[in-house]
Amino acid sequence: VVFNSFVCFLWQGDKNNGFDVLYHNMKHGQISSKELSDFIRERATIEEAYSRSMTKLAKTASNCSQLGTFAPVWDVFKQSTEKLAACHMELVRKLQELIKEVQKYVEEQAKNHKKTKEEVASTLEAVQNIQSVSQALQKSKENYINKTLEQERMRKEGATQRDLDKAGLKVKKATETYKSYVEKYANAKTEFEQRMTETAQKFQGIEEEHVLRMQEIIHSYCQSVEETHIQIGEVQEEFVKNMENTSVESLIQKLAESKGTGKERPGPIEFEECNVSINSFYSSSDSEDEDEPRKFHVQIKPVQTNNGTHQHKVTIDELKASIGNITLSPTPAVRDQRDLVCYFHISPFFARLVVLTFVGVFFGTVPPPNRPTTPLGTATIVPPPRPLSRPKLPAGKLTGINEAGRPFSPHKMSNSSPPPAAPLARAESSSSLSSNTSLSTSNTPTVGTSRGPSPVTLASQDALPIAVAFTESVNAYFKGADPSKCIVKITGDMTLSFPSGIIKIFTSTASPAVLSFKLSNTSRLEQIMPNQQLLHSDSSQSDTDTKDFWLNMPALTAYLRKSSEQNPAASYYNVDILKYQVCSNGIQSTPLNLVVYWKCTPSTTDLRVDYRYNPESMQPPAALTNLQMLVPVNGGVTNMQSLPNAIWNAEQSKSLWKLSDISDKSENEGSGSLRAKFELSDGPSIPATLAVQFFSEGSTLSGVDMELVGSGYRLSLNKKRFATGRYMADC
Repeated sequence: VVFNSFVCFLWQGDKNNGFDVLYHNMKHGQISSKELSDFIRERATIEEAYSRSMTKLAKTASNCSQLGTFAPVWDVFKQSTEKLAACHMELVRKLQELIKEVQKYVEEQAKNHKKTKEEVASTLEAVQNIQSVSQALQKSKENYINKTLEQERMRKEGATQRDLDKAGLKVKKATETYKSYVEKYANAKTEFEQRMTETAQKFQGIEEEHVLRMQEIIHSYCQSVEETHIQIGEVQEEFVKNMENTSVESLIQKLAESKGTGKERPGPIEFEECNVSINSFYSSSDSEDEDEPRKFHVQIKPVQTNNGTHQHKVTIDELKASIGNITLSPTPAVRDQRDLVCYFHISPFFARLVVLTFVGVFFGTVPPPNRPTTPLGTATIVPPPRPLSRPKLPAGKLTGINEAGRPFSPHKMSNSSPPPAAPLARAESSSSLSSNTSLSTSNTPTVGTSRGPSPVTLASQDALPIAVAFTESVNAYFKGADPSKCIVKITGDMTLSFPSGIIKIFTSTASPAVLSFKLSNTSRLEQIMPNQQLLHSDSSQSDTDTKDFWLNMPALTAYLRKSSEQNPAASYYNVDILKYQVCSNGIQSTPLNLVVYWKCTPSTTDLRVDYRYNPESMQPPAALTNLQMLVPVNGGVTNMQSLPNAIWNAEQSKSLWKLSDISDKSENEGSGSLRAKFELSDGPSIPATLAVQFFSEGSTLSGVDMELVGSGYRLSLNKKRFATGRYMADC
């Protein structure tokens, strides 16, 4: 019954499609064979990757500390892991051999199918013949019935004899045609049944052989996997026995034998008087701990009540003037830690600006006069000439500017209030790349977490992962509605981050691979200031848009080792590589354009701030987030109405807007207005300076980028970000 399954259940049926079912089922067998081959190949790929990972893990065990009592245990781990890797690699070999067998069977199967197709050609003709005869028989039957019924209808309706004779001739002809097709169908049926029985048996034989071969392949597959599991079990059992045999006493004994310094105890030492004629070995200056970081406590005293307006005015003027004088200073290799303790009775935002100004002077943002030029040597780089200072804007207010002359006009203003954002504060990074041992002195956010491998599993033969961060600060001062009056300075820092595991590789290798990289889009930079103790460059490079750099590996290794000693728990260590200043094009280089309008009367003050998102200033365009605008309003404010809603701080007499993210996908493509009306008790107000804060992830204003050159290292993360420094606007 099983042998005749195809014959019993795959006859033609109403549509005569049994032959098609049998033929296509044979073709499906070839598809199954190829899919089984692909499955076994994928399993082999997985096993090979697992074996290679185990081999790396074994090398990691061999790189672990060989000091201490626990050191012999690492050998047990190493040997066991290597054996496990060998077991899986042996399975890979067996599976690859099995794949060859499957491929050989697929080729044989294709040849057999081609031969079978030729052999069943006569069956296909019989099938097509009975199908055509069946269709013709059905049509002749329908024609015969229709002609007979037509003749009967004419007889009942009393048609003429002539018409009845014509109808009778048609019925006779239809009857003869119908009978002839009945005879043809009987002959075609006999031929079809004979051919179809032979073909069904042939197809069934092919399928039986196919299933048997597939079962043999699967049996070999299961046997290979089972043998591997048995081997893995034996390795695991051996590992357990080795660990059980590794007793505490044996470990202690091995350490004592290998590290023994002698069995004789030290003898007595007699007292000797001091000879005063010898100079003291240690000088008084050596007693000082020069590695101890110096702490500087800075206290900014609160402003007095009677001169608060004057003090605030002076601070803003100093900040506006300082924007035009932002320059770069050489990046030191090691910098002392400094603890700034600040106390403020003014706005936190303006306090931040004061601190930024102080830090810029204190840490050398403005270089001291008559700084000597460092000669070009093997470990130093002469910085490019310092760009000429740009003229400062006059401190006085511009007059005669009305709304018709503003450089941009938002299409419409949203009536909805944006969701609250974070408070105004200095942006800091809490990522893994920010450590206490970093050389970074940037006041702006740094890079995020690296996606490289765990520092524990790094091996010297692997491409070592490093991360890079570009952090830029934009300083801008908008004066009225005239774009030409806008002062812009943009500075940036490039920081490299190294996982802690790379230190062992550097220190254990006589000559680690030199880390080289290329900076692109450098034609957009006015000045590049590399870390002269760590970075080298060829001053003769002629391409203005790219610069090649390479690191002083001994100096880098020494610094990373010292950083590890100071902070051994850190997973990553940051190194400031270079600073740069970006060529600015006035207001076109600012990511957010601003215009401020004041209308002051003794009883009220009307304030309007127009802003416009400028995607052309960024590479690539990115959203501005955590956007906040702060403006002081004096004159005794008793009531405030604002659109969108702002926060009024009565104690500090300041108004704060917190806006949602701004991008080209925002309403009006990122353009809008802020409006406020203040009722006064002691007016009129004096127009003050608007301060703005925002930051952006995934983009820079310079478009500068970094690409590793050579082998030995890979870039696991490229982080880009910019934030506001001093970003202000006056009417």
